[in-house]
Amino acid sequence: MPAVGTVKTIWRYPVKSMLGEELDASAVTDQGLLGDRGYALVDAETGKVASAKNPKRWPNLFDCHAAFAEPPERARELPPVRITLPDGSTVASTDSDVDDTLSDVVGRRVTLEGTAPSEAVFEEYWPDMEDISPEGHRDTVTDERLGMAAPPGTFFDLAPMAVLTTATLERLGELYPQGRFDVRRFRMNLIVEPDATGFVENDWIGHTLAVGDEVSLPVTLADPRCVMTTLPQGDLPKDPGILRTAAQHNRLDIPTAGRYPCVGVYAGVATGGTVRRGDPVAVDG
Repeated sequence: MPAVGTVKTIWRYPVKSMLGEELDASAVTDQGLLGDRGYALVDAETGKVASAKNPKRWPNLFDCHAAFAEPPERARELPPVRITLPDGSTVASTDSDVDDTLSDVVGRRVTLEGTAPSEAVFEEYWPDMEDISPEGHRDTVTDERLGMAAPPGTFFDLAPMAVLTTATLERLGELYPQGRFDVRRFRMNLIVEPDATGFVENDWIGHTLAVGDEVSLPVTLADPRCVMTTLPQGDLPKDPGILRTAAQHNRLDIPTAGRYPCVGVYAGVATGGTVRRGDPVAVDG
């Protein structure tokens, strides 16, 4: 398999739609990076999974930062997670008042869960932006099925792994120089530094990535982007131009869904193992 680049960074998000952790290495299982999206908030009233894809209902999830209290060792027995709240205080998943504390933060009654409800859904807000929202969906909220290409009980939007190249970020930055195409906006697992330029990972769809000596990831489809990429987080400002640039320059067909602005790709896990910063990445065929 010809080499296409190396792993530059690895990111894990212990709680869905909260800020996450940059890693030097991680185990990869059929559930993706070990501990990724291991927890999520579930709305007690609706049973829907909280997602920053609907910032009107969940405006401050990106103000919370989640990290494991200790490195996870087994996918189905995750260690406690500690969440730093917007005021700088912390709460742990093992605290007796964790649900009350998080409910106060988000302004709705929620529970912190480690397994997704059966047939779980999340809400997605479609902004009033031309060439971005589907026909008839501008400035609306829809219910979307969770994890249709992921193991049952997980909190992935679609598939267990997400991969992005620095070449794509650089190309978008060339097209929209005033925008900050920071990896944090896109919430990917593996950031690959490739040997080529442009929207490199588009050509990986339908192929398998070999990462390091053990891990193989079948790339299934492009990653359609949403309003989350435009939201402020940390020192990154709100910027609708981030999504608009992808819509203008990298709209791709998503099977059975239509054409969407895409940044990065989704992948499954054919063979697990360990991925490390600096690992070579190769692609079949």
